[in-house]
Amino acid sequence: MSYPNQDDQNNTAQEKDSQLKAQKEMMLKQVLSSDARLRLNNVRMVKPELADLVENYILNLSVQGKISGQISDEQLKQILSSAQQPKRDFKFNRV
Repeated sequence: MSYPNQDDQNNTAQEKDSQLKAQKEMMLKQVLSSDARLRLNNVRMVKPELADLVENYILNLSVQGKISGQISDEQLKQILSSAQQPKRDFKFNRV
C-alpha cells in the first residue's frame, strides 16, 4: 500500500500558485500603465494587503469588461484612496 508523497503534493500546489501569479501579472501588465504598475509595486512594499485588495478589484473589473484601455496612475491613485480605511485621529486632553 503506497501513500501519496507529501512533497509531490507541495510541489504541485507551488506550481499552481506560480502559474496563477504569472497569469495575474500578465493581466495586470495589460490593464495598468507602467506608472500605475510602479505605484502598485511601491504600495505592495508598504501595505501588501492593500495592494492585493486593489489588484483583485482591478482584475475583477477587467474580467467583467468594465475597463476600457489602461488604468493611468491618476486613476490608480483614486482607487487606492477609496480602498484605504479612513485614518482615525486621536486627541488627548490633558487636565
